[in-house]
Amino acid sequence: MNRNETKTVRIGSRVIGGGNPVLIQSMCNTKTEDAEATIAQILELEQAGCDIIRVAVPSAEAAESLGKIKKHIHIPLVADIHFDYRLAIMAMEHGADKIRINPGNIGSADRVKAVVEKAKELSVPIRVGVNSGSLEKNLIEKYGGVTAEGIVESALDKVRMIEDMGYDNLVISIKSSDVLMCVCAHEQIARKTKYPLHVGITEAGTLTAGNIKSAVGLGLILHQGIGDTIRVSLTGAPVEEVKSAKLILKTLGLRKGGVTVVSCPTCGRTQIDLIGLAGKVETMAAEFDDLDVKVAVMGCVVNGPGEAREADLGIAGGIREGLLIRKGEVVKKLPEKELLPALREELLKLRS
Repeated sequence: MNRNETKTVRIGSRVIGGGNPVLIQSMCNTKTEDAEATIAQILELEQAGCDIIRVAVPSAEAAESLGKIKKHIHIPLVADIHFDYRLAIMAMEHGADKIRINPGNIGSADRVKAVVEKAKELSVPIRVGVNSGSLEKNLIEKYGGVTAEGIVESALDKVRMIEDMGYDNLVISIKSSDVLMCVCAHEQIARKTKYPLHVGITEAGTLTAGNIKSAVGLGLILHQGIGDTIRVSLTGAPVEEVKSAKLILKTLGLRKGGVTVVSCPTCGRTQIDLIGLAGKVETMAAEFDDLDVKVAVMGCVVNGPGEAREADLGIAGGIREGLLIRKGEVVKKLPEKELLPALREELLKLRS
């Protein structure tokens, strides 16, 4: 794919757009007012591979908490504000690296301008966010319902409003829970603007449904070279969003590194606990994010040895035992219970 060349925007210590790598975002589900809990969650997300973190700012206390949070984290902090323009100003004054607003619910043009002036003063980028669920009535009437065209027009109207106020340090976000509508909207807006795009399928759902919808939607969008930063929105622990986003980017070839685990679906020939073993291997693999290797966990003699030989390391199951394979060569045959420790030892060797 050819990456869509967008404007470069700096968010704290990170840069998006301009051909830079696609960055992963998530959002805390802690109360931002509780700085300790929020810091703890952000540090966990950093460890999982999160590049940018967003927090809700629904109160003055939450805005004031940003300063304390920033002192203890290592990734850019984005403040999510709705309705009260004063909270956006406070968030920037307390160190937000970016703010997310929907100018449509901030209020009058004067209030939006007050936010823009503070962003200009502090060089804080603004993410202009529009969701299909908050599309203006006049656009719903114009297009006969909620449509991709309406979402795009709404976003570009808000961008022009801020541009007319003399500011263009912007990121655009247009989201829908309708996957194909979201894809269509991104295809349209990518042709009409050079601002970097934050991509995600909003309100995607629980782990299973949300991951499938996000993988399909983000895959279709990113494969066209569209998108500069992403979030996988899941009804679950935020760390799961980061794990899924990393896998989507790796699958598309947009991110390298880490252990890639492939495993067979099992069948009646399998005579080891392959499902349990594969899960344990995947969990263990997260500890070796500094490596760039492929590990195969295969259950039987039909495809097992061949698939395992194509990987850097592999396990091919037998009858309550298995082969440990390195770079296509059988290292040794081991009892089932010894396969996981032996695989860990091989990964440690690669690290050293």
